[in-house]
Amino acid sequence: MDYIISDIHGEFDLFIKLLKTINFTENDKMIICGDIIDKGPNSIKLLKYIKNKSNMIFLLGNHEYEFLKYYTKVMSEVEDGFNSDEVLTKLNNYFPKEVDLLTWEDINFLEDAPFYYESSDYICVHAGVKLNENKEIIDLNKIDVNTFLYDRRTKEETFEIKNSKCVFYGHTPTSYICNEPKILAYCRPNITKPYSIKSFYKIHLDCGVYLNKVLSCFCIDTCKCIYVK
Repeated sequence: MDYIISDIHGEFDLFIKLLKTINFTENDKMIICGDIIDKGPNSIKLLKYIKNKSNMIFLLGNHEYEFLKYYTKVMSEVEDGFNSDEVLTKLNNYFPKEVDLLTWEDINFLEDAPFYYESSDYICVHAGVKLNENKEIIDLNKIDVNTFLYDRRTKEETFEIKNSKCVFYGHTPTSYICNEPKILAYCRPNITKPYSIKSFYKIHLDCGVYLNKVLSCFCIDTCKCIYVK
């Protein structure tokens, strides 16, 4: 089975509980649409776990991007022949309450993370995509970083995507839209009974786990939502 999730925000224990709930195995796949760090108690532990799973695909979120900007700033201030342990100490100060510590391998993992993932039927991003005048998704290679990571227009009900693949995204808790933590799936016009991922034009994944301790994922094969508290 293929699953997709967004905005785990350091909730390592809840994530493990979710994996157990769906009986996640090495034969399954999990796509993670960014923001695994900050807000929750175990950002680094979660990062290390995901990094070491070959069947988990991690996309960059705005929180990881902000950390990488901090990393770039730190590196710009060090001189040639710098002490790598001292630099790591500075980088770990970004996460003052964490028990686990960042390694250079963890940082490389974040640096190598893509902004989007695309299959034959769907596109995954952290925040948003851009549309042309016909409300079709433009070439992903022509979309700027700020749209992928920060844009909130995709969540609007008026943001209807036509003649394009289904878009998965997070970034904004759905409770701000519908007053409850649940995945929002938008069906294409004239479809009353969804039968596959092709029935949807966009799916909003972020249930705001840091607000309500509800974590969810979407099963792409069955089009079902799974929740844990």
